[in-house]
Amino acid sequence: MHVIHSVHEMHNWVFMLKKSGKKIGFVPTMGYLHKGHLELLKLGRGQCDVLVASIFVNPTQFAPGEDYNGYPRDLKRDMELAQWAEVDCLFLPDPAEIYPPGYRTFIEVESLSENLCGAFRPGHFRGVATVVAKLFNIVAPDAAFFGEKDAQQLLIIRKMVEDLNFPVKVVGCPTVRESDGLAMSSRNVYLADEERAQATALHRSLLKAKEMVAGGETDAKKVLAAMREVLSEAPAVQVEYIQAVDVATLQDVSRIVGKVLIAMAVHVGKARLIDNIMLDTEVRGDAAKTAEMHAPH
Repeated sequence: MHVIHSVHEMHNWVFMLKKSGKKIGFVPTMGYLHKGHLELLKLGRGQCDVLVASIFVNPTQFAPGEDYNGYPRDLKRDMELAQWAEVDCLFLPDPAEIYPPGYRTFIEVESLSENLCGAFRPGHFRGVATVVAKLFNIVAPDAAFFGEKDAQQLLIIRKMVEDLNFPVKVVGCPTVRESDGLAMSSRNVYLADEERAQATALHRSLLKAKEMVAGGETDAKKVLAAMREVLSEAPAVQVEYIQAVDVATLQDVSRIVGKVLIAMAVHVGKARLIDNIMLDTEVRGDAAKTAEMHAPH
């Protein structure tokens, strides 16, 4: 496994691969790898000739007071897992390599960045879009792989790729969960034992929404209220938001008809956790048929 730290060296390595006609797959991460990341790497390994992963805790997507300095890091373990996953190249840039002195250029995907997490984390998606664009320019992948747990991020990256004509196929991968339903996240390590047990309420609330819509309920307020009731049974879970939005625009909807994303962010102890479910309803008479869907391509 190649380990590269500099943009210049990465450019040179990629140039030689492109010259020989290799298809490059790319998984950008912030490290502290878990099974969700490994599924992304597995998918990339199967679809591409060369697999590149990056580990970079991006400072520009953290607001003041967030957990940039405390974000979990374990480079030795990450490198071992990357090698186990048959990563061909691990890109490990320092912040100064990505944002050198005098850096002034940022990317914003308007509208899509303003609701859901964007309303509570000002500048977050500006930082995400910027670093992903830079990594795409540095690594020049043919395909890049992202988890659907970060549904808003995935939609924003797809829109950025479309609007800025990046020659990259963005592949969304289903959320990987623990056996009790908790979505895999690097921040799960923050959870104390009792908090970890109560965090399973997130998935239970999503299943409640799915059940209600499958039973014919289309009133978003009623569905979201039922989800809040499930979450209220876990006192450690403090809701930041629960919303039902159109999957293309991320604007709130009053009725759950067609393709709808139900997304949430909560605080459990010092951990901020997100989760979601994609629903697609096909109304037949008075009932609605519901199925989990992958993020739209």
